[in-house]
Amino acid sequence: MRIVMMTAGSRGDVAPYTGLGAGLVRAGHEVTLAAHGVFEPLVAGSGVRFRPLPVDPRAELHSARGRRLHDARTGAGKLVRLASMARGAVDEMTAALVEVAREGEVLLVGGALGPLGYAIADGLSVPALGLHLQPLHPTGEFPAPVLGTRSLGTVGNRLSGRAVTTTVELLFSDAVRSLRRHGLVTAGRSRRRARPVLHGYSELVVPRPRDWPAGLEVAGYWWPHETGRLPRELEDFLAAGPPPVFVGLGSATVPDPVRVSREIVTALRAAKVRGIVQRGWAGLDAGGDDILVVDEVPHSLLFPRTAAVVHHAGAGTTGAVLRAGVPSVPVPVQFDAAFWASRLTALGTAPGIVPLRRLTSGALRRAVEDGSHRARARALSDRLAVEDGVAPVLAALARSARSS
Repeated sequence: MRIVMMTAGSRGDVAPYTGLGAGLVRAGHEVTLAAHGVFEPLVAGSGVRFRPLPVDPRAELHSARGRRLHDARTGAGKLVRLASMARGAVDEMTAALVEVAREGEVLLVGGALGPLGYAIADGLSVPALGLHLQPLHPTGEFPAPVLGTRSLGTVGNRLSGRAVTTTVELLFSDAVRSLRRHGLVTAGRSRRRARPVLHGYSELVVPRPRDWPAGLEVAGYWWPHETGRLPRELEDFLAAGPPPVFVGLGSATVPDPVRVSREIVTALRAAKVRGIVQRGWAGLDAGGDDILVVDEVPHSLLFPRTAAVVHHAGAGTTGAVLRAGVPSVPVPVQFDAAFWASRLTALGTAPGIVPLRRLTSGALRRAVEDGSHRARARALSDRLAVEDGVAPVLAALARSARSS
């Protein structure tokens, strides 16, 4: 089949689809990934074709609008600001998404583009499946991941999920109306229609909610397509002493990277551990013989060789840490990070959730020295290693082909 996958957002919103796409290619499908042009290098060597979408998400987060995300103190406040920031980006991407969608016999729509992707699929009369990296569908078992972790009760949790769903639909409403004006989408055809959705994480990490309707499936992790080797400088650093602690915030940004960098260095040295600090989108920096600063490196190659990982608890990095079987210190920064951080502590692979501004040597020592966290992480990693997140997607595509 000619498959078009589409997604938008940060690196963590794109990388899992490169591994899934590579798996679909191995199964004989022709796969095209549509994502922001800055992420094209992620598909190199995977067999997946790439179609660039406009908008540089890193530049957006560093813009005046993006920096205002840090002013919001609640999950709801951040969601509202993110929706406002993203609305203009959606308008820029719509034409490119329609163009690439015309090449596909089926659309696989990333959760960040759901309503728009489904509207395009309906307008082109092609089937569509959802690919979510978070449990976005409302449930009474926990609140919407982007709104925090405090339970609001069965009814309140479900309402919070519906509120987020409605916010996302409103974000895309102008773009969908534009498609209708051009005759691509018939009014009302795609609204609230049930869609098969596969989720790219393991039930060992987030069990499937019992109140979810049929058609919502937890497939297992889609590990990013990663090739190459670690840089020689990094290999030399790893060989020069005991396993270091990795510190990285991925695609998250912070208001004062100089201060945050200084606090990270202080915590590492007070804990008497060597460190690897990733610059990331936050622009972290450090110096000294005991700390190495790196840019993007394959998590699958580096994390298993660390003593622990301090990270922003994004969905992708959380999965990478669990795959590596090492303990972690989650320092959630924004959006769904608190949800994933809470899962790490519930699983016993992290000693606790630590606000970034309160990262201390004590938190690092607990992660490194308490062997119970490493033992649980290794046991879970062994179980994740036998899961196949691609197989359920292949089965769903086969069902779609039979019904179309």
